[in-house]
Amino acid sequence: MKLQALLFDVDGTLADTERDGHRVAFNAAFREYGLDWNWDVALYGKLLAVTGGKERMKYYVTNFRTDYVPAPDFSDLVVELHRAKTRHYTELLSHGGIPMRSGVKRLLHEARAAGLRLAIATTTTPENVTELLRHSLAEDASDWFEVIAAGDIVPAKKPAPDIYIWALQQMKLPAQACFAFEDSENGIRSSLNAGLKTLVTINDYTGDHDFSGATAVLSDLGEPEHTPQVIHGSLHGEPCVNLAAIRAWHAE
Repeated sequence: MKLQALLFDVDGTLADTERDGHRVAFNAAFREYGLDWNWDVALYGKLLAVTGGKERMKYYVTNFRTDYVPAPDFSDLVVELHRAKTRHYTELLSHGGIPMRSGVKRLLHEARAAGLRLAIATTTTPENVTELLRHSLAEDASDWFEVIAAGDIVPAKKPAPDIYIWALQQMKLPAQACFAFEDSENGIRSSLNAGLKTLVTINDYTGDHDFSGATAVLSDLGEPEHTPQVIHGSLHGEPCVNLAAIRAWHAE
């Protein structure tokens, strides 16, 4: 089936947002609410085993802060903390932003010029997505994507396939006409279970993840003058991840 659309995860895939973005914003929210919680780089890597910010906070309390006794309204506090974290994150973006990963801007421009449809499938909030795109890509970048499937739009988050299935339903496309981009084990389990061929670009937190079933695993998308490291699979003779490579993977 002819390739018609590209679907992208956001955090860790489009930009390295986790370590220097979301983690920093979580800690700012904790300080704002007078909590002594602090997520350092190593701890945050462990917390990334759970997708979704609200779910991550609950996981942290259950598994790493057994001394903390949640109040009856703890679920409400988590919602408030997550709202504050999103505010701190968008403020961080507005002060210089978090750059797109290598090759992302180039590939998106190439896909748009070729008439491919674009979508996003992520567990992060819609506001986080739109602010990242606006500050780190282009003022109108949200309009480049036909569908932005984000946050709590489906109840079951990655590794469940629901967010990808929802995006495909909105686009009225079968998985066989699409190609996905992910960076983590939870992400690729989600995309593969939705029937999508998937390219993985690893980051500092996901290099040791299990990417069984990935079409290819690379260090990044690369640029024509900067060939990415190929960890698994083949670039099919291309110098970087471009539409020629993607079409070759899609046709495999």
